Amino acid sequence: MKPSPLPHAVSRLRSARLLRSTTQFMARGGPKGERCSGCRLVLSHCICALRPIVPTRAGMCLLMSDIEPLKPSNTGWLIADVVPDTTAFAWARTEVDPALLALLADPQWQPYVVFPGEFVAPERVVNDLLPATGAGTDQALAARRPLFILLDATWSEARKIFKKSPYLADLPVLSLQSDQLSRYRLRRAMRDTTFCTAEVAVMCLELAGETLAAQNLEAYLDVFIDHYLRAKQQQKLDPEDELHQRLLALAPGHPSA
Repeated sequence: MKPSPLPHAVSRLRSARLLRSTTQFMARGGPKGERCSGCRLVLSHCICALRPIVPTRAGMCLLMSDIEPLKPSNTGWLIADVVPDTTAFAWARTEVDPALLALLADPQWQPYVVFPGEFVAPERVVNDLLPATGAGTDQALAARRPLFILLDATWSEARKIFKKSPYLADLPVLSLQSDQLSRYRLRRAMRDTTFCTAEVAVMCLELAGETLAAQNLEAYLDVFIDHYLRAKQQQKLDPEDELHQRLLALAPGHPSA
């Protein structure tokens, strides 16, 4: 039995948002709406014992719309579960968290705003990480760790965040290329090529060479979706199925890991 996970960046942001609420946020769940505080699923379908934690050189920065941290279906939470170097900030049009500005200015990081290149001036768009080469003063630039800024919101909200955040305007925009279809089934998307936040994070991790973290997050997302839908449909879990076994096989010490 694993100990209860410590609150991570998205969990803390959720708690802060609840404190600001003038009305109680009600998410549909089990009897009386009881949900696990560690994974937000109904207690009978909790996935906390399956949570993988994979240290990475890459970091994740979630810029979240107002109520996104409150949604049980939010997958930014899963990113923070898996990747220890995940930060999360609430987005507001008229103000910005000083801690976010400090993070973007931190010389250890090379920030990338992850956003479709078709909506951005071409000179800002990159399709790969900036080259880690150079000499002299460029060595410090080459040593920077990638920081992926993910706009965790609906598509219309994400476009607003991108357009109305001047502190993002000088950062390179990472436009991901993928011909795969989204497997996220918890919310309706405009098109099959619209990915949930965790799926985008998987692609970022793969691009950064963080293969183990990408595999764990992808498998963890699949298990989360399975538990979420089974809870919603009041179906029993099958801990021996392919989804669970794929995630468990990635754990340190497993014969196939």
